[in-house]
Amino acid sequence: MIDSPLFSVIIPNWNGREYLKTCLDALLRQNYSPLEIIVVDNASTDGSQAYIKQHYPQVILLELPVNRGFTGACNAGIAIAGGEYLSLLNNDTEADDNWAAAVMDAFNRHPEIGSVASKMLLFDQRDRIHTAGDFFTTDGRAGNRGVWQQDHADFDHEQFVFSACGGSSAYRRAMLDQIGVLDDDFFFLLEDVDLGWRAQLAGWRCLYTPLAVVYHHLSATGGGATASYYDGRNSLWLLVKNYPAELWRKYFRQIMRRQAKIAFAALRAWRGKEARAHLRGMIAGWLGVPKQLGKRRQVQHLRQVSVAELESQLSPPQD
Repeated sequence: MIDSPLFSVIIPNWNGREYLKTCLDALLRQNYSPLEIIVVDNASTDGSQAYIKQHYPQVILLELPVNRGFTGACNAGIAIAGGEYLSLLNNDTEADDNWAAAVMDAFNRHPEIGSVASKMLLFDQRDRIHTAGDFFTTDGRAGNRGVWQQDHADFDHEQFVFSACGGSSAYRRAMLDQIGVLDDDFFFLLEDVDLGWRAQLAGWRCLYTPLAVVYHHLSATGGGATASYYDGRNSLWLLVKNYPAELWRKYFRQIMRRQAKIAFAALRAWRGKEARAHLRGMIAGWLGVPKQLGKRRQVQHLRQVSVAELESQLSPPQD
């Protein structure tokens, strides 16, 4: 009998002690084995580290001396994980008992996929979708497929999607060895879509499987003005780094129209904290373009598929 491959689950944590019991207990109930659980703590001040040591000695705890953000914590976890397959899981989640088994089954049935997207449902409204995988539009918008919708038959079938939401994403180690891990410059937000772009360029597909179910509190440990800032900045970096030149030429007007629309909307709402943060993020994004152009050369070298194939993975504008 062939042993099942090790599946490593990496949980970044920053002051999320109140969510850890639900998250870790759910992982310990998984009906897949072997499972490696790693919590990477971003210098929490709420006693998270002591809590894990006392109550979950079987969990690997990696303590970082400073807050390295979602990307830094995940990359640190990936570096020490032993699995051929890895998941990045938010600390404010509860995985269904069959989640890990469903993820691994998808990988086993589809050797062409590099990642698996779970069905994420709202923790307090378990019949509503948070995400059924990520989409990316031709005008440069990244989003969650099915967000806020009722969980109905449309989400009960496996299908290929652009990328997996980082809150419950799963990756094949062989893919990460080829395309790299999360971009630390992103720090927080859209780092999953950035990784998805590299995967698409290199010819790795992402499969959404509805049998891998995760319940999510949604922005319990991150959001507001902070999220608005990183959304404004990282949305631009996604395009600069990853969008092929042929698609830039074809959709340039769409992209610029959307960027202008977002900027004007933020200016009209200037008195709002989140609107100001979004504008600061957009400015930071433009200031960071030279560095991202340097990365672009490396990213585009990964490309193994045609422009037509990449374009087929994109969605039309949605706003």
